[in-house]
Amino acid sequence: MAKAQLDEIDLELLAVLTRDAETTNKALAHRLGLAESTCAHRVRALRERGVIRDTRIRIDGAALGFPLQAIIKVRLANHTGAKVTALFDALADIPRVLQVFHVAGVDDFLVHVAVQDATALRDIVLEHITIHPVVRGTETQLVFELRDGPGVLST
Repeated sequence: MAKAQLDEIDLELLAVLTRDAETTNKALAHRLGLAESTCAHRVRALRERGVIRDTRIRIDGAALGFPLQAIIKVRLANHTGAKVTALFDALADIPRVLQVFHVAGVDDFLVHVAVQDATALRDIVLEHITIHPVVRGTETQLVFELRDGPGVLST
């Protein structure tokens, strides 16, 4: 996607919503000095243009019994387009997967998971990842701590 044409108001809306996606339209409009209808129209337009992709609630996995997070590095034996796409889809559909990154370098995919224990982590690798013939190998790294960065609108 090419860089979207955004004006200062769009950027201000995005900055506020990035920090707190639950900000009401009324509060957002008041904060930016906009009419509520203008603010709602602007946010809707940002969604329609794909600038705002979604709004999600982030859940604390540990609070639900999934305290162990890991990054599973996946290396492929061959890289045909259809096989890469099929594996990407399969990885994204595995239960307890938080995110899947298709990356360049030695590894081809990074799979971020949250599980209840080491046995469940092993089972994801053995029952969901290495079963694919295109997978040459995996390496698993435990996540000790995760922190969010300031995001793309930080200066």
